[in-house]
Amino acid sequence: MCDQGVVGPNESVDCHLTNGWTVVAANEEIDIVFAPLVQAAVIRSLAEGHRHFVLDLCSTPFLDSMGLGMIVAVTKRIKTHHGSLRIACSNKWLLRVFFLGGLRHIYSFHDSVEQAVAQPPGAEGLAGWPVRRN
Repeated sequence: MCDQGVVGPNESVDCHLTNGWTVVAANEEIDIVFAPLVQAAVIRSLAEGHRHFVLDLCSTPFLDSMGLGMIVAVTKRIKTHHGSLRIACSNKWLLRVFFLGGLRHIYSFHDSVEQAVAQPPGAEGLAGWPVRRN
């Protein structure tokens, strides 16, 4: 159950469970090549019954508009399963991409995966998404 992730020709997306959260580690550039692999990992995990996700961008060196689009798409998919999504990212350049894309204030950002999974998933979910967060 979500121990393998998804493997592409030269890249892989790691996936593991921590404190009730499915952590999806995107350690490559999230672009037109890698974004579909991340999306496939989330979709496969949803099919396996996982609902609460942390997208780990802590080791992600680059994120473009294709990556932002993929994150919005998986958020919508997770929402239909009454799940939740947190993003682990402290890279100021990646956070700037979210800001410029108008998404910085509608996601729950955490500086590390450890911080994102510190509390088990609650009832907050994505029911009201997109909601501006402070």
